[in-house]
Amino acid sequence: MKFRLDTAELFVPDGLPDEKALARTTHMAVGAHQDDLEIMAYVGILDCFQQSDKWFTGVIVTNGSGSPRDDVYKDYTDDAMRVVRRKEQMKAAVVGEYAAQALLDYGSGAIKDPSSKAPVEDLALLLKTARPEIVYTHNLADKHDTHVGVALKVIEAIRSLPVDVRPKKLYGCEVWRDLDWMTDEDKVAFDCSGHENLQAALLGVFDSQIAGGKRYDLATMGRRKAHATYHASHGTDETTGLTFGMDLTPLIADPTLDIRTYAQQLIDRFADEIASRLARLGVS
Repeated sequence: MKFRLDTAELFVPDGLPDEKALARTTHMAVGAHQDDLEIMAYVGILDCFQQSDKWFTGVIVTNGSGSPRDDVYKDYTDDAMRVVRRKEQMKAAVVGEYAAQALLDYGSGAIKDPSSKAPVEDLALLLKTARPEIVYTHNLADKHDTHVGVALKVIEAIRSLPVDVRPKKLYGCEVWRDLDWMTDEDKVAFDCSGHENLQAALLGVFDSQIAGGKRYDLATMGRRKAHATYHASHGTDETTGLTFGMDLTPLIADPTLDIRTYAQQLIDRFADEIASRLARLGVS
């Protein structure tokens, strides 16, 4: 695979040639930072784990050099941190038995810049080669600019492909904002109950973040368990872990749909639901 940056690479845990490794992909997740995939797209990893006919490919768009650091990492330079985070993501790919792990190595500025087309071209190349049926990325309501920037690049890349090459489904997932606020009709619930040991192992690989002062491992598992309990107010829990997704498939099925309008419609339906409930309870 020839990416736009010489420092980018494709890591294949079981050593297959690049194109053959990618060709088996059924599920792909595109995240901004190392550990985003394991937080937001575990359902895709789980669906493919130990399956001979399903394979998960991960894509990390940025180099992670600007991440906060503490403990043994507190004196690491940005370049040293970039190396650590790349190694951690590769370890996760081994633990999760990914088909492949792409590390595109862009700075955040290139992702937040609407005129930057190199990341879009790299993503289009990966999508065209792998042809995943399902793609997971960040959601449009995430509060991290780089995360939303990645989601927009993914949508742009998919829209640039011929219709018969595009994935069947595109989901925006949770990292820096939960999606439990969405109406139940709009949000997609992903069952993440299986293999809690695998979940813990995947999250625990990212020691630079955990030891660096961010307990993403505990917070992520806690959020999944909280979603499982609070998803429905009537009835017993049906799962022990849930994550929520925003269905972005309409945006790739119809490239003429305005992205901002689509996001606003989700927010409006949430607002309407609240107003309707208050009206039923006598609040005019």
